[in-house]
Amino acid sequence: MKQDERAPFVRALRRARASAYAPGKFVEQESFMSAAEIRALAGGAGIAPGVSVLDLCCGIGGPGRFITRELGCTYLGVDFSSSALDIARARAGDLPCRFELARIPPIPPGPFDVVLLFETMLAFPEKEPLLRDVSRALGPGGRFAFTVEEGLPLTESERERMPDADTVWLTPLGEMLTCLERVGLRVRWQEDWSRSHYAVAGSLINAFAADATAIAEQIGHKALEELLAAHRLWSDWLREGRVRKIALVAEKTAD
Repeated sequence: MKQDERAPFVRALRRARASAYAPGKFVEQESFMSAAEIRALAGGAGIAPGVSVLDLCCGIGGPGRFITRELGCTYLGVDFSSSALDIARARAGDLPCRFELARIPPIPPGPFDVVLLFETMLAFPEKEPLLRDVSRALGPGGRFAFTVEEGLPLTESERERMPDADTVWLTPLGEMLTCLERVGLRVRWQEDWSRSHYAVAGSLINAFAADATAIAEQIGHKALEELLAAHRLWSDWLREGRVRKIALVAEKTAD
């Protein structure tokens, strides 16, 4: 999917995505995270009134708008898709959210109290330059709250099966922790969300399949087939333990 084609996908998948989550758990996230998990990660990062938050790769800003509404922070979301940001701005209404078009990295200089990166770490082939930029953007004691797809890099066979494999770069947890330490970020909290994300992946597969006719009319049969294929692979890998989904909060320990 090209960056400027986000809007048709958002419209096409919204009904199915909303039906895949339990009542109250869908906040227009474009991921496997539930509203409760978004809230837990934001709380673990200490987001509260007056806290400045930078949300990287925010997409249409569903989680960001949810966090701002719930916790009253000062929020800036950045993404490289202009169509996604158009949706984010339109849906923010009177919320004190700002959205800017930017390719990541580099990262806006800050300083920020909290940097967020939800469900997008896998899109960066090189993690350490991104983490170094995050550390620079945080003030003393600032927190980086994110999720990571943990596992060994994909094999050639796996890359051939995964649509958009050039955006899927898994990382062993040990390597991630070492990179964080090297850039002055120390993990203060982490949880394994593999089981819950496996359940959401299955629900999304069923919801997309149930609404397949309407979805295909808007984005085409090929795009729908690739969407289902990717979700089935994630479901299999989460079930088998090939991939784990880990949520972390790391604190800046030194300049």
